[in-house]
Amino acid sequence: MKYFLYFFILFSLISGSENKKLAQTGFQFLSVSSDARAGGMADAMTTMHGNSVSLFFNPAGLSRQSEMFDINFSMNNWIADIKHDAVSLSISPKNGQYGVFGLSFANVDYGELQGTMVWDNDQGFIDTEKFYPSAISMGLGYGRALSENFSVGGQIKKAYQYLGNNVVPVTDTANVVENNVSEALAFDFGTIYITDWHGFTFGMSVRNFSDEAQFAYDGFQLPLTFRIGSSIDILSFFPTFSNKHSLLIALDALHPRSYPERLNLGLEYSFMKYGYARIGYLHNYDERDITFGAGFKVGPLKIDYALTPFGVFDSVNRISIGIAR
Repeated sequence: MKYFLYFFILFSLISGSENKKLAQTGFQFLSVSSDARAGGMADAMTTMHGNSVSLFFNPAGLSRQSEMFDINFSMNNWIADIKHDAVSLSISPKNGQYGVFGLSFANVDYGELQGTMVWDNDQGFIDTEKFYPSAISMGLGYGRALSENFSVGGQIKKAYQYLGNNVVPVTDTANVVENNVSEALAFDFGTIYITDWHGFTFGMSVRNFSDEAQFAYDGFQLPLTFRIGSSIDILSFFPTFSNKHSLLIALDALHPRSYPERLNLGLEYSFMKYGYARIGYLHNYDERDITFGAGFKVGPLKIDYALTPFGVFDSVNRISIGIAR
């Protein structure tokens, strides 16, 4: 029980500040997950050993991959017709003897937007060309189990974002068209520890640690997020049921740079590791609270789906397809 005490003491320390933290960062697409398993569990994934998908949450989760390779494709129909797609791949040579190596790729399609320009007319602007903003990130990660209980991992990633063109006046009679493109180098790292008490697990991660990025003359920070989490299989206390059933409960406490502190709570029921049902709760989010998900696994193939009602926006749907051998 002392691990629970450490967890809540630490969360109380990081959440004790009354400072309002709103809109302090750019590259917010790095805070949106596409994985359907995570979506169904309210993204409470800090202590999950999820093979290649762990690169989007806690790279230490790579460390206990038992298959030679794992590949996962995820599609996320986000709000406002924004689409997030992600691919991750991990390889575990010699059953993890040298650790697990991973690659991650995420792409964002913001759709079509109409450009405008300040003008001396009744409207105060004129339409310019239509443009298609986009964003991508690419990462290289590594995770390793240092003992039967303790794992570490890290990832280095490059992120880009394109927000169209803008007209910059050079003189009173001349203008220059500039591309709004920004890039940043970021780091993720984390740890996971599995205790001997019914497999109770706790861990931490830091995501999007980087220098300041810049659009034109304005600098900004990436969405740095510190997470601590814990998880346990409740049915491990009942050996009669735990042979075929599991009920995993996971709790994450988030300390983001741009928002107040948050809590993510997720539950995952599994029957013989073939069928899965999930539900989650997001605390201190503006338009989201309950999440739902389900999935199944047949041989090396796993398919997951998640639904997140999003308040005044349309519901968010996520689908993931994974293969591990």
